[in-house]
Amino acid sequence: MSSRAGLLDRGRAWLSHHRDSAADSLGRLLARPLGSLLTCLAIGIVLALPAVLAQALEEFRQLSGDWQAPDRISLFLRESVSEEAALAWREELEALPAVARVDFLSRDDALVEFRELSGFADVLDGLEQNPLPHLLLVAPAASEQAAQLRARLLRDERVAEAVLDSAWLARLQQLTDLGRRVVWVLGGLLLLGVVLILGNTLRLAIESRREEILVVKLVGGSDAFVRRPFLYTGLWYGVGGGLCAGLLVVAVFALVGPAATELAALYGARSSPLGPEPMAIPYLVLLGALLGLAGAWLAVSRHLGEIEPS
Repeated sequence: MSSRAGLLDRGRAWLSHHRDSAADSLGRLLARPLGSLLTCLAIGIVLALPAVLAQALEEFRQLSGDWQAPDRISLFLRESVSEEAALAWREELEALPAVARVDFLSRDDALVEFRELSGFADVLDGLEQNPLPHLLLVAPAASEQAAQLRARLLRDERVAEAVLDSAWLARLQQLTDLGRRVVWVLGGLLLLGVVLILGNTLRLAIESRREEILVVKLVGGSDAFVRRPFLYTGLWYGVGGGLCAGLLVVAVFALVGPAATELAALYGARSSPLGPEPMAIPYLVLLGALLGLAGAWLAVSRHLGEIEPS
């Protein structure tokens, strides 16, 4: 019975010290609000940067996923090819089994369309002659044959250039994948930076309380007992940094979100507002707390052993 009572007493003492350590470490941070706020802001900026980049990249990936690039081959004909010859070749191409459809766009129609879309009407009107070629838009019968059909048509002497319209989307997806990897690497480096910032901050805190730590160790305090207040200090710094990061992310998307949504609408993409995920702030706070504990643990484990009563 007495052993059970002893365990309960030790449990209460352990919880009491946790509560006191958490309250004391928070009180020390609030006692120097400017320094604590600057540290939390530094952590918040470092956490917010990869979060903003990752969210922006995800929004762009979803936006590009809404774009449907047709498997269509644009044949830019040579200037020597007349409109009559282009129309005749169009009929020949439509008779091929590998071709589903061929549309013809004359150089005059192409100039009118380019003038409307480009906004360079004054410049185009000043040209002595139309610089645009006739254009044949070839739709393959099967998507998997598009590249092979393009290579075949490009060998024709009447073709100056053959462009597969879906090729740009494939390159865009590759760039998006590359961007995702860059964000992951950058995010990892920045998270390491958070741990280092907290480690240096806690190192200074340990040095400022060296005499107190020596006294605690002299009266028999364990390393875990001494470590606990600093772990809570790192935790509070991490939570504060996560909150700052969440607010910064919300502020960034509030500033650029409307313009980005309007831009997406121009490309026929979704019209929903651009913004962070609903759980972005809780995730950032949790991440900041974990990094705070990690940074504090590393700092205390390294420097606490250097402080021993002689």
